[in-house]
Amino acid sequence: MKILAIDSSGIVATTALLVDDEIRASYSIQYKRTHSETLLPMVESMLKSVDQDINEIDAISVASGPGSFTGLRIGAATAKGLCLALDKPLIAISTLEGLAYRFYGSDKIIVPLMDARREQVYTAAYKLTDEFETIIEPCAIGIDELLDKVSGFDENVIYMGDGSVRYKDVISSRLREGDIIAAIHLNVQDAAALAFRAKQMYEAGNFTNADHFAPEYLRMSQAERERKLKEKRG
Repeated sequence: MKILAIDSSGIVATTALLVDDEIRASYSIQYKRTHSETLLPMVESMLKSVDQDINEIDAISVASGPGSFTGLRIGAATAKGLCLALDKPLIAISTLEGLAYRFYGSDKIIVPLMDARREQVYTAAYKLTDEFETIIEPCAIGIDELLDKVSGFDENVIYMGDGSVRYKDVISSRLREGDIIAAIHLNVQDAAALAFRAKQMYEAGNFTNADHFAPEYLRMSQAERERKLKEKRG
């Protein structure tokens, strides 16, 4: 089994190649250039470095959102283009699931947080032990409202993602004994974790129709909100 994973949902562009039970290669970059400039060259460079023919890939996985509207569109277009050109299946995975899978096997509840601006975070809550379990469905929510929900959990949690950095002081003030805020190197998207989740979905036959795939934004873009407001006023 060979899975190519792509995540451009955040400020980091990241790709990975999973071969059976091994991450054969991964490539992440956070610099001044846009994902539209870096993503395909990253894929090509990574595959070339391990002598991997892209035609031998079994499936392509992509972070489906939430995240940056522009980044998600670039990732979706790249993954869809590759799937259609190579006639490969697409595996779409929530960006929040991909983040949470960096802590797969932990006995704590994983709470990934992505800064959604406007005093909100994109978030969810998962248990990732023997079976995958969603405790809070992906949503856009205020940080205080989220912390109110988490305070009712019987189990301890791990807060992670750039939202845990953005709201570190607020979260720290409400940490319970045994709760954790992830270290800095675990707070960014990593396509290797996405590939691992994709492997599970591939084995379960859980694929997405590449023709009809579209990112999951969870809320309207600023341009859409402004247009709705103008229509309401008009």
